[in-house]
Amino acid sequence: MVRDQKVVQNFQTPSLEDIPVISRADVERLEATADPGAWTRNGMDYVVLRTLGRRTGKETKVALPVWYDADDHRIVVASFAGAPRHPDWYLNLADRERNPEVLCKVAGRAYWSAQEILTGDDYRTVWDQLTADRAWYLDYQARTDRQIPLVRLPETRPA
Repeated sequence: MVRDQKVVQNFQTPSLEDIPVISRADVERLEATADPGAWTRNGMDYVVLRTLGRRTGKETKVALPVWYDADDHRIVVASFAGAPRHPDWYLNLADRERNPEVLCKVAGRAYWSAQEILTGDDYRTVWDQLTADRAWYLDYQARTDRQIPLVRLPETRPA
C-alpha cells in the first residue's frame, strides 16, 4: 500500500525534559479513546507501545508517531530528538529476553509484535525513505554521534 506520509515540521521539537511528560499525557489521551482521529497528530498516526522495564520488569508505555514501510508495517524512530543516549523505551524493547514481543495499541485495537530493530541495507533503505517524508530526523541525527535506531512493529498476533 502506498501512503502519502510527507509531513512538514510545523511544530517545535520539545526539550528532552518535556518529551517524557508529553508522552505520558499522550498515552493517557490515546488510551481513553478508540476514535481514529485522536490517534493522528500533525499528520502522523500514533502507537502506544508497552514494554517491560529492562531493570525493573515494570510495565512502561510510550506514545510514538509511526511511519509505514513498503510492506505497510509500522516503523518507530528512537530519535529522542537527537539526544546523546537512546530513549529508555528503545533500551527496554532491545532487551529481547525481557521483551520478546511488545504490545502495540493503535486506534481501536491492540496487537503483539515481534519487534525488528533494523540494520544494514534494510536500515539504510527505510531511513532514506522515512527522512524524505520527515526531514527533521536528519536534524536529530546531526545532533548525535549514535545511529538513531529504527524499529519495525509487524502485527505478529492479536492481543
